[in-house]
Amino acid sequence: MNKKSIRDVADLAGKRVFVRVDFNVPLENGVITDDTRIVETLPTVNYLMEQGAKVILASHLGRPQGQVNESMRLTPAAT
Repeated sequence: MNKKSIRDVADLAGKRVFVRVDFNVPLENGVITDDTRIVETLPTVNYLMEQGAKVILASHLGRPQGQVNESMRLTPAAT
């Protein structure tokens, strides 16, 4: 069985595409100190947008143990 790529999906125009990304990036005082994981997703996100897809990204940050932890919010990655 061959591994498929996002480029194997036909006709993405106007479709919603849910992408699970790894934005579990290191933060210091609410500032991203290493954006490598975010930068690595850009080719996929850009390709989807170029194909006319509506892209929805989902991620998490850290392990909050089922509790709301303000220091683990992804707000810095979203702006």
